[in-house]
Amino acid sequence: MLKNLLATKPIAPSGHVDAGEPVEGSLEGEATLKRTLTARQLVMLGIGAVIGAGIFVLTGHAAAAHAGPALVLSFVLAGLACALAGLCYAEFAAMLPVSGSAYSYSYATLGEFIAWFIGWNLVLEYLFAASTVAVGWSGYLNSFLGNLGMALPAALSSAPLTISGSEIVMSGAIVNLPAVFIVAAISGLCYVGITQSAFVNSIIVAIKVTVILLFVAFSIQFINPDNWVPFIPENTGPGQFGYSGIVRGAAVVFFAYIGFDAVSTAAGEAKNPQRDMPIGILGSLFLCTIIYIVVAAVLTGMMHYTQLGTAKPVATALEAYPSLAWLKWLVELGAIAGLSSVILVMLMGQPRIFYSMSRDGLLPRVFGKVHPKFRTPYISTIIVGTVAAILAGLFPIGLLGELVSMGTLLAFTTVCIGVLILRYTRPDLPRPFRVRAVWAVSILGAAACLYLFIQPFSEHWRLMVGWTAIGMVIYFAYGYRHSKLRRR
Repeated sequence: MLKNLLATKPIAPSGHVDAGEPVEGSLEGEATLKRTLTARQLVMLGIGAVIGAGIFVLTGHAAAAHAGPALVLSFVLAGLACALAGLCYAEFAAMLPVSGSAYSYSYATLGEFIAWFIGWNLVLEYLFAASTVAVGWSGYLNSFLGNLGMALPAALSSAPLTISGSEIVMSGAIVNLPAVFIVAAISGLCYVGITQSAFVNSIIVAIKVTVILLFVAFSIQFINPDNWVPFIPENTGPGQFGYSGIVRGAAVVFFAYIGFDAVSTAAGEAKNPQRDMPIGILGSLFLCTIIYIVVAAVLTGMMHYTQLGTAKPVATALEAYPSLAWLKWLVELGAIAGLSSVILVMLMGQPRIFYSMSRDGLLPRVFGKVHPKFRTPYISTIIVGTVAAILAGLFPIGLLGELVSMGTLLAFTTVCIGVLILRYTRPDLPRPFRVRAVWAVSILGAAACLYLFIQPFSEHWRLMVGWTAIGMVIYFAYGYRHSKLRRR
């Protein structure tokens, strides 16, 4: 049985592919995904996934509770961990231009059982992240509507379930209607097609990047250098300022980087994946890191870090300057746009993970069905959208977001290890993009991701273990018995 669990999926060198070619051979004449995405669209997808909740929500909490002005260094540290993983993702995505992301890469290197484990954890990243961000989107939308005197009542704009201590209790609300609406609307867009989704995402990305640039341009004049002193506040406890606070801040803002790997889920729909996937992954990661560092510097310079611990730190900083009241409105619009694009990319990514798992027999065939007209995994899109809407409508943001980072970090760790393993097991495979100093990059990347994983795991290990147990039941009840790898 152990041999079966560790069996790897045979892979062949991927020749150059062109736009319009089907991918991952069709099943009995069924429709397949189509290659339509350009390098620019892939970069936009990455930016769309990354810039959202991190920049508009988490920056303030990380600065106020952990890093202070040294939040800049926290972003650098988290960005370096992601960069190491991103290099490994780029090699895999160029070499194996298929949908499935870390799941597919693990199947080819570490075996079926590990691949299932990673695929199950990717559900945490994409599905739960989409629901989490949808709840945040609802909050920003209602705040903006409040400025117009049109705010929805709390009963229709907040979760009916909430956390009291360690228990889930009723809040008295009915449903978070805006959160359900945005998930349903974006799911419909993903149903129609990847090209349309990418086009809408590009527009949204342009809007939120413009808003961020306006924030930086008009706020820089209000920076008070005294707010940066001391740059690294004195340590007051474990993870509270000092150098340990910088590390803890990096673990917090790591959520801000979640999503760049979603570019790899669209590898099966890229026009020239061998060239464009590394550009999409590394290009989006680089641009987002620069944006984060600049915004963090401006934010902590405008207002003392102790005052930034709010749910909307950028808007909070602007409220202190009446002359920038007009910009606060734009920032709220930018946050709405930013969070929308994150939801879009997450809801695009998750169905493509299910698509790949279904094609391998680990999930029922229905998850691998592709719409004959729109060429999208429409059944998976409907299922994912429905579940995400229910989660977003019923549960609070804190409960939904607990497991997201852990699932992502485990996926990143596996990809880093997998690249190194494949260098020795399959040195013959053409690698359009090769990681330099692969030993150092893969080991450091895996170590950095595991270190950041331990931080939230120590607090929420019960949730992680419970989620893993559910995944194991599904795998041994269905996936193990229906795996196409053992039918060959």
